[in-house]
Amino acid sequence: MKKIYEGKTKDVFSLDNGNVLLKFKDDCTGKDGVFDPGENTVGLKIEGIGKANLRTSIYYFELLKKAGIKTHYVSADIDEVTMEVLPGKVFGHGLEVICRLVATGSFIRRYGEYIKDGTPLPGGYVECTFKNDEKGDPLVTAEGLEALGVMSREMFDSMKEQTLKITKIVADDLKSIGLDLWDIKFEFGYNGDDVILIDEIASGNMRVYKDGAIVPPVELTKYILNR
Repeated sequence: MKKIYEGKTKDVFSLDNGNVLLKFKDDCTGKDGVFDPGENTVGLKIEGIGKANLRTSIYYFELLKKAGIKTHYVSADIDEVTMEVLPGKVFGHGLEVICRLVATGSFIRRYGEYIKDGTPLPGGYVECTFKNDEKGDPLVTAEGLEALGVMSREMFDSMKEQTLKITKIVADDLKSIGLDLWDIKFEFGYNGDDVILIDEIASGNMRVYKDGAIVPPVELTKYILNR
């Protein structure tokens, strides 16, 4: 295998069959040792979270498959903490898509003078940021993505539609075990002419609350997998 990318929470390798292998790590995004999916740097290491995130991703990718939503997921090896996926070319130099159901985190840091922390955002609010640590993952609009040649408006509309559908599936699943999804972060790429979900769906990419308190990632994974 040839390593083609070293990410914050996963390393990426190319496979001889043309697919890609993701190796999950125990690193989490956050600041000063506190987990925060909205941060753009690794802030802490949680032993075993890589394997837990892989198991969670498998669970949700299989759920999306049953719902008829195409993703890059092919197969996984729990013992090796790896997932084989279809090659998905990222948009630009990397694009993150956040769906917010409740105002919190960086949304409040930006817009707190207009809205209170914990305010519901009916229907979901979708926003995009470029993956750029030095610039603090700057926000970019649909018009900006089109003007920069990163993606067409049709691609953006497909990505947004999928984001809302996937978020609802995850939120409904969490609601069934007494948990409330506040926001979730995705990555999309294109495989041929298809815009598809890539990367992972795991506790480190979402904020989830129970009885008004945030659920730490390790505890969240236990809720999801041990039902």
